[in-house]
Amino acid sequence: MPRLRAINAVSATAFVLGGSLFAFAAALAQGDVGGPRLAAAVYLVGGFFFTTGAYAGLLLVANSRRGEDPDGILRTAPWRWLSLEPGRPDWAAGVVLFAGTLFFAVSLFDALVGDLSVAQLHRLVWSPEFVGCILFLVSGQITLAALWRARHGGAPQERLDWALALVNQLGSVLFMVAAIAAFVRPATGDALAVGVANWGTLTGALCFAFAGALQELQRPSLPG
Repeated sequence: MPRLRAINAVSATAFVLGGSLFAFAAALAQGDVGGPRLAAAVYLVGGFFFTTGAYAGLLLVANSRRGEDPDGILRTAPWRWLSLEPGRPDWAAGVVLFAGTLFFAVSLFDALVGDLSVAQLHRLVWSPEFVGCILFLVSGQITLAALWRARHGGAPQERLDWALALVNQLGSVLFMVAAIAAFVRPATGDALAVGVANWGTLTGALCFAFAGALQELQRPSLPG
């Protein structure tokens, strides 16, 4: 249990830091402080924490308790750094979320390069960002659907699980709004709505930071 709690703390703290840095970068962009390169650099660091948090979440799924052995004895299973469990909704949601952070990482790295043509912006920055937003939404929907099924199946639930899932999904929706608003018009080279993109990113990032703080309150199950 101490190791799982430590991994949970890493995941939660990483999302708090990632969300906070994303919000800070969006504020820099909206206030036009330090130029686009500064905001892009802060975004990239924030993206690293998002990816770290998502992978730590996968570690939690891979090593969380799945019940006692047939003889009724709870045994500690070997620690796993990866797992393949497509039948588990939490595993599916975690993998999709992790993939989404990787697409964000590609977008953020390319954005830091700068001096890209409109076509390059669409292909290297906006497209992977948009795909990442879709994956975030899919991950959140998998989690919410699993919670809904468990609720109607009579399984015990905690309000914290629902709060965490809903806040994360709200953040994903706001990220998608920001991504759509950031689409660059081919004719003019301008984003559809820069203000909406920045504020959508800022508020969505704060949702993920808050969800990370909520995750700090969770207590992962013993491995078994």
